[in-house]
Amino acid sequence: MKGVLVTAQTINALRPRVSGSVITPGDQGYDEARKVYNFMIDRHPAAVVRCTGAADVAAVVRHAAETGTELAVRGGEHSVPGFGTADGALVADLSSLSLVTVEPSGRTARAGGGATWGAFNEATGAHGLATTGGIISTTGVGGLTLGGGIGYLARGYGLSCDNLLSAQVVTADGQLVTASEAEHPDLFWALRGGGGNFGVVTEFTFQLHPVAEIYGGPMFFELSDGPAVLAYFNEFIKTAPREFGGFPAFQIAPPLPFVPESRVGEPFVAVVSCWTGSVPEGEKILQGFRDVASPVAEMVGSMPYPALNSAFDALVPRGLQHYWKAAFLADLSAEAIRTHMEHGPRVPVVNSTVHLYPINGACHDVAVDATAFGHRDANYAAVIAGMWPDPSDNEANTKWVKDYYAAIAPQSQGGGYVNFASADDQSKVAANYGANYGRLQEVKRLYDPGNLFHLNQNIQPSAQ
Repeated sequence: MKGVLVTAQTINALRPRVSGSVITPGDQGYDEARKVYNFMIDRHPAAVVRCTGAADVAAVVRHAAETGTELAVRGGEHSVPGFGTADGALVADLSSLSLVTVEPSGRTARAGGGATWGAFNEATGAHGLATTGGIISTTGVGGLTLGGGIGYLARGYGLSCDNLLSAQVVTADGQLVTASEAEHPDLFWALRGGGGNFGVVTEFTFQLHPVAEIYGGPMFFELSDGPAVLAYFNEFIKTAPREFGGFPAFQIAPPLPFVPESRVGEPFVAVVSCWTGSVPEGEKILQGFRDVASPVAEMVGSMPYPALNSAFDALVPRGLQHYWKAAFLADLSAEAIRTHMEHGPRVPVVNSTVHLYPINGACHDVAVDATAFGHRDANYAAVIAGMWPDPSDNEANTKWVKDYYAAIAPQSQGGGYVNFASADDQSKVAANYGANYGRLQEVKRLYDPGNLFHLNQNIQPSAQ
């Protein structure tokens, strides 16, 4: 696809095929339309098409295939590598496909391909229901789910993709199909962890669970207590009740009322908790951490689940510079803890963080070959999330991420969560998709043999 010169004639031929607006260089609003979440990415697509429905998406896909134009798909636009745009590309912008509808009696919800978890949680939360969906509410439902979907509820209810019941998909030939266990089951299998390699999902249908109020929030511990807190978490999480969905982290304390003013701006080891059981039980569970070390600051209590899911949104606004790395871990061994305690406290700014997400519990109930998510044997998904406002810090802060990643590699299992991988991780694609990569290549050959959908953590089609 690369290298095709997109002319005004090419774009004008597309306009009557879609009902949504087609925004091109020189049009009012183009500079805003071309921007994505990660401001380290500065691309100039040939056109951004604000798709109004699946028919528009299909038209853009067909047009890109027919003209040989690069195709980028933008859902919630949180892609750290900026896969939702490219120079000279047609961008299928799904932001208008944001409707979320809930069927409370059957505990299901449908979400458009451009919906965010904030919109999803607001709609489902009104009925006291939820499904696994990340920790930042501005994240897109589509990108998170297609890569697997790690979040607060994963230990109790599985990954986001484990809760996917069906998907409406525009395939590389411009056809709209339903993928489920009953229809196109091979495509449905691949969508659950294989990323955006197989088509454009215009609608997702999820299984929901009774989650309304949760008990939890962040606790900040002195760095000197970090090794003990991490060691306790590692043992605790192995047999913890599935109602617990939390993670340890390295975080600079933000200027919030619960943080002592004298400690704002200092790095801490944090534990963020989400308990979906009764409050008295949750109080006992969280007391276990306080018995290990006294928190410097905490904001723990009962709250609606959507409140916790959006609690960190202010730290990661659109417009930061982003560079991330990911690794899967079997354990937080003493050696691993020493490595994290060496590099984690060097977190450069309040926006940057390191999270160690446990992915045991219900995530391990699913067989490794039941979905495309190929790391069911991992117990943690680690992310070193470099995020900062000033482009002049890019070199230094990217180095922090790379050095940290290199240091934990000896304690890692190989591969990392594809939703946390960076643009320079294409050489790690096979390891990142894990045990199911060969089967993913075969499904790719069946549904996208020409690799039209290659702006992603790309799976190469298998040979004929």
